[in-house]
Amino acid sequence: MIARFTRIIPLIIVLAVVAAIVYLVATWRYSPNKAKEILIRVFTWFTGILSIVLAIVCLYVLLDGNMAVFELSASFLVTALLALGITRICRAVFVKHHPNYKKRAQKAERLNGRK
Repeated sequence: MIARFTRIIPLIIVLAVVAAIVYLVATWRYSPNKAKEILIRVFTWFTGILSIVLAIVCLYVLLDGNMAVFELSASFLVTALLALGITRICRAVFVKHHPNYKKRAQKAERLNGRK
């Protein structure tokens, strides 16, 4: 059981390093709230795509009959899905505390009808 958990440590380290770099760069360039919004958006895409790729790998390896690689890819898939779930929870909490970030800017329209 512990051996299975030690296999996902590199993935967790990579996710943590990417999160730290994205947050620090975005905080330096923008505001902390904008950095959180950017980090949530990046991690939603990153973990979503990673989950899809790992699900395809799991399916392929399962059909191929290689159970050792299936266990490894399944543990990575579970980690990616947990990261995606945590990201979505963070987004819900962020939007709850900052409801103005939920609304996107819209293109302005003139009232007099001229362009």
